[in-house]
Amino acid sequence: MSKVAPPHSVGELIRRVDQIAGLTLGELAECYQFKTPEHLQREKGWVGQLLEYVLGANAGSKPVPDFEQLGIELKSLPISEQGKPLETTYVSVVPLTNLTGLRWENSSVKKKLSHVLWLPILAERSIPITERVIGHGFLWQPSHAQEQALKRDWEEQIELIATGQIETISGHLGEVMQIRPKAANSKALTNAIGPEGSIIQTLPRGFYLKTSFTQAILIQEFGS
Repeated sequence: MSKVAPPHSVGELIRRVDQIAGLTLGELAECYQFKTPEHLQREKGWVGQLLEYVLGANAGSKPVPDFEQLGIELKSLPISEQGKPLETTYVSVVPLTNLTGLRWENSSVKKKLSHVLWLPILAERSIPITERVIGHGFLWQPSHAQEQALKRDWEEQIELIATGQIETISGHLGEVMQIRPKAANSKALTNAIGPEGSIIQTLPRGFYLKTSFTQAILIQEFGS
């Protein structure tokens, strides 16, 4: 299976996106001879890997946008038949140590969300993963108000981490973006700043966009 070359322009990327709209994930995998795992329910990352492969995303695990040359991040968005997001959207890993000098302007969240290719997927729980349908993808850049809301949530929660209050952070915090544990299991611990400034062990965390925020993006693009 030969690797799909990265798109050389935004226009080329959008052409690729338009070509896959209306296909099921299973049809898309078959078109590109992309291996489908036996137990899809345990392979949540498979959908993202398939879309990245087909569209030519080349960043891998680097903390940069998926289409590095274009500065565009790819985000699939599972939606219901009513067009509502079914889950929060993962953005990036939360830094838990070495926070000195870290600012919103140089954060991985800002880099990832400066220019996003959203790919809605009809993904009701009752639909087998291979039968889920790819919708019409679209490009999005945050408005000034949206970026300010993201920045406020980022700064508020990073401040809590920097002052040793990591364990006080829950998914209830944040107007548009929350921090939640992100780990394969409860034994995958990492270093963080503790209450007295000492290093403690805790679960890795991730930044996630709340569904109210992604719902607003969909309405902005497609209407109510």
